[in-house]
Amino acid sequence: MEKKKEFTILTWIIVVFLAAYFLPVENNRFQEAILAMFDLTKWYAQEHVILCLLPAFFIAGVISVFVSQGAVMKYFGAKAKKWVAYTVASVSGTILAVCSCTILPLFSSIHKRGAGLGPAIAFLYSGPAINILAIILTARILGFEMGVARIIGAIVFAVVIGSIMSIIYRKEEQAKKEEQLQFPDVPEKRPMWQTAFHFFTLVIILVFANWGKPADGVDSGIWYWIWSYKWYITGFFGLLLGYSLIAILRIKWVHVLIVALATAISAFISTSPLIPMLIAIAGLSIITLIDKRDADNKEWTYSTWGFAKQIMPLLVVGVLIAGFLLGSTHDNTAMAGIIPNEWIANLVGGNSVFSNFFASIVGAFMYFATLTEVPILQGLIAAGMGKGPALALLLAGPSLSLPNILVIRGVIGTQKTVVYVSLVVIMATISGLVYGALF
Repeated sequence: MEKKKEFTILTWIIVVFLAAYFLPVENNRFQEAILAMFDLTKWYAQEHVILCLLPAFFIAGVISVFVSQGAVMKYFGAKAKKWVAYTVASVSGTILAVCSCTILPLFSSIHKRGAGLGPAIAFLYSGPAINILAIILTARILGFEMGVARIIGAIVFAVVIGSIMSIIYRKEEQAKKEEQLQFPDVPEKRPMWQTAFHFFTLVIILVFANWGKPADGVDSGIWYWIWSYKWYITGFFGLLLGYSLIAILRIKWVHVLIVALATAISAFISTSPLIPMLIAIAGLSIITLIDKRDADNKEWTYSTWGFAKQIMPLLVVGVLIAGFLLGSTHDNTAMAGIIPNEWIANLVGGNSVFSNFFASIVGAFMYFATLTEVPILQGLIAAGMGKGPALALLLAGPSLSLPNILVIRGVIGTQKTVVYVSLVVIMATISGLVYGALF
């Protein structure tokens, strides 16, 4: 056993040495791929972590600490009616408006609290896939029929993939069901409406803080109006969160007021919304950690930190790899990865089985921030991508990514992750074929 371990170490040393020795640092494409890797990582850190992930971690913490296990099982567990569980899970994305990485702490949280595998997987898929903002943008830019096909496909995918996963692992699910049926009904610590108010206040802050700018040239309509005033709307719900902290969580009003004032002052003197958001998050962490009235408040931040420790390192690795392989495409940036974009455009033309399958694979491993998949697809379609492969990528891409897959593996294991990813790719391929044949 010791010899095998030493041989493994030696093998890795040789592999790393050879990789370093033969690095093609003088190659222009390799250099651009390295730049793309760090550009995507920098952009992800600047635009996604503070506004998306950190609030999502706190929302997951709410589920983990303030939402009882009984409440989760009521809607997602063995005691729930299947039509209720899958309906709630499959339409969750219309409320959450999150991307493939932001959904992870929420998925991890409900899974740990006893949600059945099927509804949990449906929730995991639907969260990013049925983002109502992305659906509207898809219909407006890529065509009404593409928008309709996307929302129908996403809802069907969530239910079918969740159901298939539940059937494949029915023995495990049966054992969990028997265990949950013996689980006593524990009364809620506080009325459910109070927990729901606290939870949805955080969700709404997450949604409006990340409300995307309309397409260039669009300077009217409800979407543009919301975008123009999104920080005022976010601030209003921030005040409601302050009320919730005082009235529901019973945190000292003086502590909440200090954090609120610090956040408001930073918002007026800072040119970046990241600063007040970061101050608000840091302040929230501090006042919950020092609170002595209710141990759950401190546990909320500890739970949030637990999700961050579990998920963040894997996301960083995944974003680095995705940037190196597939490049960095955000805003007006277009930096190629080690895999040439022309190869991808050429491989997804027409409506063959291969082109749809390849589009599904690329979508499954490429990272798309919320709403960015639409302009990327617009460019690919202009370069010759078929409508079928375009839909296949839309159905596989937003819900999966390499960072997302690495984290899912840490939550449900390698085998279930492979089955889940395979089901998404297969169904996206079939959907693309059907759509391409019709349109």
